[in-house]
Amino acid sequence: MKSIFHLAYHVHDLDQARQFYCGLLGCEEGRSTTTWIDLDFFGHQLSLHLGEPFSVTNTGKVGKHMVPMPHLGVILQMRDWQQLADSLHASGAVQFVLEPQIRFAGEPGEQATMFFLDPFGNPIEVKGFQQLEQVYAK
Repeated sequence: MKSIFHLAYHVHDLDQARQFYCGLLGCEEGRSTTTWIDLDFFGHQLSLHLGEPFSVTNTGKVGKHMVPMPHLGVILQMRDWQQLADSLHASGAVQFVLEPQIRFAGEPGEQATMFFLDPFGNPIEVKGFQQLEQVYAK
């Protein structure tokens, strides 16, 4: 069974969220009210509500890196991942928690990854795979 996910979390300012998610990441806005907005987040539904963002700590050990937990993530085809990484670098608007890089090089599940925070401290991971069939490779 294939489906799309829905995730809802808090942000402090909807206009600032629109600038980041729509303007920088290229998401499209869907239904919205004065207290929340729905976004097409790379084919998935992300709902941003006014409120206090969740607490985050760098407790996720992946290889040699400690990454923010919890975090939202998306997996893209490698060419799309590279375009986004290039765009984010060129914008200068994102401070990377983990710079764009390849991990598990030469192993099953080799992937590109990058971590960054939205303006409210919500961590986002974007992975890239040459072949999406490799996402669950052992």
